[in-house]
Amino acid sequence: MSSDDNSKGKKRKWVILALLLVAFAIIAYITVSLLTGTGFVQLPGLFSARTPEITVDEYNFNVGRNRSFAGMGGYVASVGTLGVQVLDGEGRETLRDSFRMVRPAIVSSGARSIAFDIGGTSVRVFSPTIITTSLETDGRVVSASINRNGWFCIVTQDSGGFRGTVTVYNSLGIDVYRVNIGSGYAVSAHLSPDNKNLVIHSLIDNGSRITFYHGIDTEVEPAHAYDLYNELVIDLLYLPNGDVLTISTDSLSIIGSTGGRDEIYSFSDKRLGGYTFDGEFIALHIYDFGIGIQGRLVAIGTDGTILRELTTDWELLSMSSVGSSLVILKGDKLSFYNEELETFSVSAGGLSAAGANRVLAISEGVALATSDNSAVVLVQEEPLDE
Repeated sequence: MSSDDNSKGKKRKWVILALLLVAFAIIAYITVSLLTGTGFVQLPGLFSARTPEITVDEYNFNVGRNRSFAGMGGYVASVGTLGVQVLDGEGRETLRDSFRMVRPAIVSSGARSIAFDIGGTSVRVFSPTIITTSLETDGRVVSASINRNGWFCIVTQDSGGFRGTVTVYNSLGIDVYRVNIGSGYAVSAHLSPDNKNLVIHSLIDNGSRITFYHGIDTEVEPAHAYDLYNELVIDLLYLPNGDVLTISTDSLSIIGSTGGRDEIYSFSDKRLGGYTFDGEFIALHIYDFGIGIQGRLVAIGTDGTILRELTTDWELLSMSSVGSSLVILKGDKLSFYNEELETFSVSAGGLSAAGANRVLAISEGVALATSDNSAVVLVQEEPLDE
């Protein structure tokens, strides 16, 4: 073999290595966003034919390590290194599928969920009682999302020359649209509620890029792209009018589907502790720089109206919302709020026995406090005097 061939071979190996490093960087970024704040968007859906009343005090899951949870219209799903499991309001198992994952994650929309292995290839889409799609991706999974109709998107990092591939599947699990990203690195993708439009979030050299694709049932070029310079978008939500709500490390904004940006709330001089917008309002917890754990809790309507702000002096562990109910875990204490940030008493007092480190709002006024070994149900009771 000639020296030129050796040189080309070495160069090819370095290119492949660089792509792998980028892929793992993106995967690490997604993993961090899943483990801090509330993870990926979980939109309310329309497919819960029956919402079971929660009658148990504790759920018992057996899905291995690295468990994550999601509400499914009154059911509760858990995903771990050994697969997925769904329990009803009485704690009875309605679904189980065993398979191996390393970095399990789950996203729900109403009574539909998608479980996936970050950095792996396994994906499962399911309702409370049946696996609707089971597949192995060609590339390594970066993220996934699902809409209320059961259509879903998967972002993968492939070994080819592209910087990410976004594949859209219908509710039958059939591949209906694909985008190969040539610039920037694809982080997440979301489909509109009517299954016709797609938005992709990519990392670029100097920030984040939000790209809209209109009419994906036809082969179209990107309709519009908006760059958020020097900002890292963490999550986004498709709004009914086709615009996109973004949460970044600096602000909460609405990006127009045809152009423009409306910054709803800026906190560039502060540090984001957590957020949730799986409900009728958005809640942010923000720390003041240089003042320990002092900060504020902010409730914002989806139209940008500031509903209320509260000064806080506690460290946030986890927060979650559904409808008009917000639940926050701070140390060994759990608190319920409404959209006006009025507080309510909790059925089970302290959480020291549970050792909870995450919280999930199952339904309005009902939450699941989870740890590595337990999942305890807590219920909102009476309003508290402020």
